[in-house]
Amino acid sequence: MARSNHNTEKRTFKHLTAFDRGKIQALHKQGKTLQEIADEIGCHKSTISRELQRGSVTQRRSDLTERPVYFPDTGQAVYEKNRSRCGAKYKLAEASEFIQFAVEKMQKDHWSPDAVYGYVKAQKLFENTTVCTKTLYRYIDLGLLPVKNIDLPLKVSRNTKIKRVRQHKKVLGTSIEQRPAHIDEREEFGHWEIDTVLGTRAKGAVLLTLTERKTRHEHILKIGQKTATCVKQALQALKQTYGPIFSKVFKTITADNGSEFSELSHALDDTNQQVYYAHPYTSSERGTNERHNGLIRRFIPKGKTIDDIDETLIAYVENWCNTLPRKILGYRSPSEAYQEELKSVV
Repeated sequence: MARSNHNTEKRTFKHLTAFDRGKIQALHKQGKTLQEIADEIGCHKSTISRELQRGSVTQRRSDLTERPVYFPDTGQAVYEKNRSRCGAKYKLAEASEFIQFAVEKMQKDHWSPDAVYGYVKAQKLFENTTVCTKTLYRYIDLGLLPVKNIDLPLKVSRNTKIKRVRQHKKVLGTSIEQRPAHIDEREEFGHWEIDTVLGTRAKGAVLLTLTERKTRHEHILKIGQKTATCVKQALQALKQTYGPIFSKVFKTITADNGSEFSELSHALDDTNQQVYYAHPYTSSERGTNERHNGLIRRFIPKGKTIDDIDETLIAYVENWCNTLPRKILGYRSPSEAYQEELKSVV
């Protein structure tokens, strides 16, 4: 007849609970053997051995010698992470084609996880074998994809500090407060935001950026200096490009109070076009343009001299901005939305 040294029935379910881990800690401190702890918990001694390894942390004694100490919280945390990775790996295999597509878009084309997922759903690709935006971020955090958080600048560079609003700076022209309310709704095409992206030096070339508020379409122009004259010349070049439809495409422009924008009204040279100036130190009033400048910084980081940047790179960045699917546009690209609007103008 088989002999039993305990009256605790062994469980067929092998996963330890948080309560089990607390009990393991207490028994381990009492000096119980692996078999004795296993008999008490109701599992195989190898389960106890693995758990002690998983939840142990090396601590240093007062005599500077080190020893492993088991903590149930550590064991539970490692267990939960491993379980999460296990389920994730199964889903990764199931959605392997989508994952491969997502990784390529995030690494080569610098798309965000949300842009990838939204584009795939909008285009009805990969049918049901996809994972959502939140899951893609979780896979990245777990290290299951060859994409790092540093590859997703918007995730690691958000500034959560409250910015102080300073007062007493003059407004160059018509205040944004006088801008018609319907422009805020982004339902009408032809309203733009303008700004400059600087290089390393106070003098020298800068990038002039214009963003159409409804479609998020972007123009990036390299100008010789951050001056009103250079800005005016750039807008006049745009006027020549668009020809007779220029005033219909550029109905209003909203700028900050930089001196380089002091002659915008003269540059537009049409009574039906209007320039508005945001409140001083309130970049949020040109939020679309500011966000696009952040996208540009992925390719042209702060500290890089604009003079050294050729037109090929500028054209590439502009095209990238305009072909990136946007959630706000139903995961269409700004270029697609812009072309649709132009049809109604021509």
